[in-house]
Amino acid sequence: MCIFCKIVANEIPSSCIYEDETVMAFLDISQVTKGHTLAIPKKHYDSFLDCDKETLAHLIQVAQMLANRIIERTGAKGMNILSNVNEIAGQSVHHFHLHLIPRYSSDDACKITFNESETQNLDELKTILHS
Repeated sequence: MCIFCKIVANEIPSSCIYEDETVMAFLDISQVTKGHTLAIPKKHYDSFLDCDKETLAHLIQVAQMLANRIIERTGAKGMNILSNVNEIAGQSVHHFHLHLIPRYSSDDACKITFNESETQNLDELKTILHS
């Protein structure tokens, strides 16, 4: 059983801030920034790619509500909402989860960068991805 399934089953304690029949949200033990929260489906899905549409829709609605609450109550100036899929993208727990990472300044501990890479043939990519 994965660590998040153990949290859902109350086998491991968590700092839960929201729970209903389908989803659960708790403070990340690592706290990249104050209020860093994980929102998860209670049912096990390996990643975002595997989650059924109904659960995904409900989870994103709960994440939106929580993100607004976290910003309002912590004074955060913004929020990163992130899901990693597979190890190459940084997924370390193979249970679908959304990170809600409040942002307080550009100098906080969370660093997400997009660097330019070689120019891609966008027409070729469009053809590949559109079909």
